[in-house]
Amino acid sequence: MTVTLRKPALNLLSAYVAALERGWGPDNLRVEESAREERQRIAKDPAGFVVSLDDPEARGGPITLPDGSKTARLPGYNRWIWDDADDFCGSINFRWQNGTSELPPQVLGHIGYSIVPWLRGKGYAKAALALLLPDARARGLEYVDLTTDADNIPSQRVIRANGGYPIERFRKLPEFGGAESIRFRIDL
Repeated sequence: MTVTLRKPALNLLSAYVAALERGWGPDNLRVEESAREERQRIAKDPAGFVVSLDDPEARGGPITLPDGSKTARLPGYNRWIWDDADDFCGSINFRWQNGTSELPPQVLGHIGYSIVPWLRGKGYAKAALALLLPDARARGLEYVDLTTDADNIPSQRVIRANGGYPIERFRKLPEFGGAESIRFRIDL
């Protein structure tokens, strides 16, 4: 299996939409809602949607938090995960603060990922995370943090396989699902 990370592009958008229509959503906590929201954004402005997924200079304007307040956008980007069969496999995103490895308290981790349900357990998340880590290192980060629910053993395996170790157990705020969670760190 060969996995690649691709910058979102209009010529790849139909495969992304097909995954949304098949029941995948990029937000593991809000699968159905995130899939619906993404389809609506794509229908309204496909090119704008694609451009919004790559914002390493944080030009996209403020982010609205679950409580309705606004905060500055962090630099970040999404990459789409593809395999050697030219299939869309999921997405991985990366966000950071310039000049520090620290994140603001409302940001649960530097990296998040979601694999389409029909391809889970085949090593795609592990490979995608490994492919992303050199960019985090190149941006001068000393480490990246990733958060997973305490009962999400497959995700914990992905993180551990990439050198991650637990640094904190905590309960997410209700607006982030309220689950018992573990923050992992990968030293770069």
